Amino acid sequence: MLARALPGAVIGLITAGLAVGAGELIAAWSGPQTAPAIAVGSAAIDLTPTPLKEFAVRNFGTGDKLVLLTGIYTTLAAIAVAAGILALRRLSIGVALVVLFGAVGAWAALSRPTSKTADVWPSILGGGVAAAAMALLVRSYQAWRGTESGGGAAESAASRLPVWARDRRGFLMLAAGTAGAAAATGFVGHKVVDQRYNVALKRSRVRIPAPATRAPAIPPGVHPNVAGLSEFITPNSGFYRVDTALVLPQVDPDAWTLRIRGMVDHPLELSFADLLARPLIEHDQTLSCVSNEVGGPYVGTARWIGASLADLLREAGVQRGADQLVGRSVDGMTIGTPIESVLDGRTGLLAVAMNGEPLPIAHGFPCRMLVPGFFGYVSATKWLVDLELTTFADYDPYWVERGWSKIAPVKTASRIDVPKPFARVPAGPVTVAGVAWATHRGVDAVEVRTDGGPWMLARLAVADTPDTWRQWTCDLALPPGLHKLEVRATDATGAVQPEQRADTFPDGATGWHSVVITTI
Repeated sequence: MLARALPGAVIGLITAGLAVGAGELIAAWSGPQTAPAIAVGSAAIDLTPTPLKEFAVRNFGTGDKLVLLTGIYTTLAAIAVAAGILALRRLSIGVALVVLFGAVGAWAALSRPTSKTADVWPSILGGGVAAAAMALLVRSYQAWRGTESGGGAAESAASRLPVWARDRRGFLMLAAGTAGAAAATGFVGHKVVDQRYNVALKRSRVRIPAPATRAPAIPPGVHPNVAGLSEFITPNSGFYRVDTALVLPQVDPDAWTLRIRGMVDHPLELSFADLLARPLIEHDQTLSCVSNEVGGPYVGTARWIGASLADLLREAGVQRGADQLVGRSVDGMTIGTPIESVLDGRTGLLAVAMNGEPLPIAHGFPCRMLVPGFFGYVSATKWLVDLELTTFADYDPYWVERGWSKIAPVKTASRIDVPKPFARVPAGPVTVAGVAWATHRGVDAVEVRTDGGPWMLARLAVADTPDTWRQWTCDLALPPGLHKLEVRATDATGAVQPEQRADTFPDGATGWHSVVITTI
């Protein structure tokens, strides 16, 4: 049984590899997002139910995309094995499965909000080439096996093949050549994509002008000297990334434009040079993701530079009745923000720099939107290319369509960084430290308690601005044993972080963060 199945499995895997490789080569001209596996993966993200999305973020973090792609390639491999085995019994069935793979890829490419008709070609041509290769390999194998056994299949299969492909040596040559073609097309496709679409070089040449409005110097004392406590300013390399992009959009700053349209008196269009020529503002802001669980890692603070979003909206002229600003990414993602929050005096930015350098590609280069006080899914469009003024009644952005709240202010939250969960530390004096944030409101107090006992006020580090997190420490005296440490924060409005646990869906998690440690 295995001896019969193995040749078919090998044929299936080789032809699937050729479909993927040929598709990636063609996608070097139509765009990396149109490659069959990427197109299918992107469609899968859009179709995945919200609870499953949250499960992936919770369990795989920023590696969720790698897990998805691994799953897609594993599924493709399984289908390819089945197609190859079936093709040896009935060629039309195996070829039909290969063609179906190409059709699914074409449908997935067309399902994207920014799709074009040409986006189907990587999947269609990749599937077509693979189907032809499968037919050739199956007939060569049947001719070889039929010749050895003297069966009637030999004459039928051999009649469609050149003489050299009718024996064992010819079949192995065809299989090796097809496998080589699969590897070569995939390799060349990746190389061409890097040359045509990678904007890293252009990003390295961008020079961000000195901001007209500089942020105040970060005051001494914002970061207690405690080993293991998060840095006050999160390095770009360590800043969290949660989005739906399987491949990072590569946006050429020289060709980038931003449209401001919809319910405005004077639609605007800006180039990247136009944006950099505006008076730039430097501002510190803590950004957090709605998918961040209590005590989770999806929060960070950076020093941003950008143009005033409010000034641009005023120049465009906001029409009466407009209450939602919809930001669109180059990949079609849509994010909706209350217009009143952009115009109420807070520092909303079209950011072009992060921590002293042009925006990293992973964080939205060349331009992203930031509005303090809201979770990123309603305020922080990356790879921004379009701003439309509309109403909440008329349009639901991407995440709202999937059941998330239309308006989601950041909730008052705190986290214990030190000690780590399940740490074993010496009994006696124990320093507990962490961070708390209530973006745009600020943090006025942090309290810590041990084993359900009375709350103790922690020492707050010096505050930077209400838009950034605040660090804290608390000294405890703990006897030997197992201990549960809990933390809660109070924001500048007097609201205390609630004890009741709530999931991240639909507008952010609540609850007190706790860690269990052992003192010895």
